[in-house]
Amino acid sequence: MTAAESLRPDLARELIARAAQSAARRAKRLRNQLDAVQLGQDRHADHADTKILRRILAEHDWPGHRLVGPEAARAAWSLALHADDDADFQRAATILLERAVQDGDARIQHWAQLYDRTLVNSGRPQEFGTQLLLAPTGIELCLVRAPDSLDQRRASVGLSPIAIALEKVRRRIAQDRQAGGSSTVVLAEVA
Repeated sequence: MTAAESLRPDLARELIARAAQSAARRAKRLRNQLDAVQLGQDRHADHADTKILRRILAEHDWPGHRLVGPEAARAAWSLALHADDDADFQRAATILLERAVQDGDARIQHWAQLYDRTLVNSGRPQEFGTQLLLAPTGIELCLVRAPDSLDQRRASVGLSPIAIALEKVRRRIAQDRQAGGSSTVVLAEVA
């Protein structure tokens, strides 16, 4: 299903556009390509994205596959995932996304990543090992509850074993650094 075939192609287009712009801003931030004014504008744009997504959630619940199509549903998830400055909103979005997953209208992997992000942002151990820190020395998995059963929990939501996922991230980071990427410490996700 494309944005044009969804029930609300207008929402689909807006979500996709906002998520693409947000991803471009994050890429520039990660590469330290923004001055202080641009960083302020960047934060303002992130807040605007959260405000728009908050309005969409209030009017439609989670914008899932049926309402906006898979690509726009992924865009909504990305915007919620990166709304780190609004923990209450992020937790509310996680609940709505979980309901959409239960209704077969969203991907469980998106819920697992957003759920982990809310846990990490509140200082608690994550469940599925999807959140990590990128540091100058490499990557660190954020604290995980019961690490011995992590791969079983990951499998229960359709995620690959943690060793495989971390190796993919390491390769992606190495390629980015070869291309001139930054070694700034940031929170990132691993699927």
